[in-house]
Amino acid sequence: MSKKIVIDIETVGRDFESLDNISKEYLLKYAETEEDVKAAKEGLGFSPLTGEIVAIGMLNPETNNGAVYFQSPEILQEPLKENGIEFVPDTEAGILRRFWEAVRHYDQIITFNGRGFDAPFIILRSAIHKIKPAKELMPARYSLSHVDLLDVLTYYGSVRRKFSLHMWCKAFGIKSPKEDGVSGYEVRDLFLKREYLTIARYCTGDLYATKELFEYWNEYVRFSPNG
Repeated sequence: MSKKIVIDIETVGRDFESLDNISKEYLLKYAETEEDVKAAKEGLGFSPLTGEIVAIGMLNPETNNGAVYFQSPEILQEPLKENGIEFVPDTEAGILRRFWEAVRHYDQIITFNGRGFDAPFIILRSAIHKIKPAKELMPARYSLSHVDLLDVLTYYGSVRRKFSLHMWCKAFGIKSPKEDGVSGYEVRDLFLKREYLTIARYCTGDLYATKELFEYWNEYVRFSPNG
């Protein structure tokens, strides 16, 4: 039996003013209104060139045990573990090293939009820190060694509307992590407020939702000739 792991990341953008003038000019090249400028600045967390990873969550869907490696200058006095999830603070480089050491032991990766976001972000942020990948996160697209649920639920782009994790969860009667009052758009504000553990706990909600969505897809959507 293949060993499975669910992965999710949380990211934040750099301070726009910390960028060099050429980069700022490039990012605002097509901004014509104040709303465009705001959107450009708030979108820095969507690229590994202008953002960074503040949390990487990993969940074994068969045991419900896992870990969230998260950025925090405040090292916990003792390891914190809640409901089978260990919370481990470190630097961005540190959480990336911990991730690669852990993920190499698993055969199948499960994500939601992981091929379009999480995996490339992890690989490129690792490269920026000169950390080599320990596992192939971006195998051939139709390989189920990485099950990107956004890909398989939309039949690799055949379905035009893709929708969010929240909407897929609501459609299939799965509890959405967005119902707990925190969304991905708030992560940067939480990071600036030094609420690092809040971000880590929010990440676990996405892990559990992705796990349940995977199980639903595997049971009711994925075709199996054996029934």
